Amino acid sequence: MSFLPTTVKEMKALGWDYVDIVLFTGDAYIDHPSFGAAVVSRLFEAEGYRVAVVPQPNWKDDLRDFKKFGTPRLCFCVSAGAMDSMVNHYTANIRLRSNDAYTPAGAAGFRPDYAVTTYTKILKELFPTVPVLIGGIEASLRRVTHYDYWKDCLMPSILIDSGADFLLYGMGEQVIREVARTMRNGFNAKRIRAIRQVGFVADREYVERLDKDKTIFLNSFERCKADKRAFGENFVTVETESNLLSAEKVLVEQTGERYVVINPMNAALTTEQIDYAFDLPYMRAPHPKYNNRGEIPAWSMIRHSINIHRGCFGGCSFCTISAHQGKFISSRSEASIMREVEKVVAMPDFRGTITDIGGPSANMYCLGGKNLDICAKCRRPSCLHPKPCPNLNRDHRPLIELYRKVRKTKGVKHAYIGSGIRYDLFENNDYLKEVVLHHTSGRLKVAPEHTEDTVLNLMRKPSFTLFEQLNRDFNRICRENGLRYQLIPYFISSHPGCHERDMKALSVKVLGNLNFTLEQVQDLTPTPMTLSSVMFYTGENPYTGEKVYVARSQGDKRKQKQYFFRHLS
Repeated sequence: MSFLPTTVKEMKALGWDYVDIVLFTGDAYIDHPSFGAAVVSRLFEAEGYRVAVVPQPNWKDDLRDFKKFGTPRLCFCVSAGAMDSMVNHYTANIRLRSNDAYTPAGAAGFRPDYAVTTYTKILKELFPTVPVLIGGIEASLRRVTHYDYWKDCLMPSILIDSGADFLLYGMGEQVIREVARTMRNGFNAKRIRAIRQVGFVADREYVERLDKDKTIFLNSFERCKADKRAFGENFVTVETESNLLSAEKVLVEQTGERYVVINPMNAALTTEQIDYAFDLPYMRAPHPKYNNRGEIPAWSMIRHSINIHRGCFGGCSFCTISAHQGKFISSRSEASIMREVEKVVAMPDFRGTITDIGGPSANMYCLGGKNLDICAKCRRPSCLHPKPCPNLNRDHRPLIELYRKVRKTKGVKHAYIGSGIRYDLFENNDYLKEVVLHHTSGRLKVAPEHTEDTVLNLMRKPSFTLFEQLNRDFNRICRENGLRYQLIPYFISSHPGCHERDMKALSVKVLGNLNFTLEQVQDLTPTPMTLSSVMFYTGENPYTGEKVYVARSQGDKRKQKQYFFRHLS
């Protein structure tokens, strides 16, 4: 077992004289299942392909990083990395960040703005006949017309801007394997166009041949630019289709004389499928090329953590998880998780503490609909808002049993929950007590996000009264067990619908009445393909047509955020 080659020298050391696929990523190369580039490259490798990885290529010099492997036998793959490059680069106030958690020593400046588009354009100029497949969070959430906060305008599909041949959106575990098998006898664009979770640009003739009963024609990019409500209508359609148990409709969006075609999303991964991806032969470490360049912060954070599921059915307005990973939960088997626990315990630098047993939301493992026939008819974007679905299984016992097995593993002294917990999933205090007594390092993170119901409803978050009850229960459990632990709440300012008076009310309730000192706070960044970004741009809720107040100027946003720190003045 070895790292995939990042240089021609490494390629030749493997006895290769060519590669099938070259993958470019905006992150440093960390061969671990928490990093998308590693998962994609190992999935292709498992299908028998020779894959090279080019991490953080220099796009400002003579472009030697893009040329070093020459022409691959099949295609190039491009990802911005684990984050959208613009979120990675800029604060909510559009100030340039001074660090990058996915680069050695946290150094900034090793990836461009709009990395997917930048890398793809370079490859298309250097190798005009070689297909380019794009994917990852940046490409996935820009698959159709979207609002770009940094340019403050609507942008067309990233397929149009980048010139990529195909977009593999969402999580790649299934679509990558299907594309790989389609390429067995060479790159076949026609066959790839038939695969679910693939997007591409087509002409009118292709679109006219589509089955109209299985096609949804979105408002064109030009109409969206002329009419904000048309853009809102598109969002509702795309979000709804992304959250179906079994999507069947092809989405088509015209841009000029071209048509962006988005095939339906795959069903949620089965346990066998998600296990397969996590059980691939990762080196579980950064490439040795970084040994003398300093720690990679993102790696330091997750190196002793375990991801136990994909997906989230919370449907928060500002979150991109369901648009990318889907609303339905894909849970790993207990056996696969325990195998990874053993691998973490065997790491030379492991000292007994697993830093996180979690996922997008820590406590959604093995949860979902009791009756899937009901789920199949559901078009709700959230299973928890405006109130928990009565068909939702909220039984935390399988997760509690998993926790107990992990902490009984030889060599494990502590197994903490570092991911955020959804306290609106609790049916009783059994899970909370288990976490507080056995899986809290002293600080338990939760995300009420706000205190005022008008804002919380637009966020698709539960009433603040649930947080107040959680706070009482948490303090009681700590008091009864002699623990001096802290509850760490997370809040957002400047969300659409939030006035300055709402931030003042938040300040009184949280800093005054509850006497919290806030650490986990953030001014909203409207990221592509979220309900929050649509409301920010249009000034209305696309589901209801109701007007929504928006704090747009940086001055208004700063005023709102200042209320988090009134206790310091």
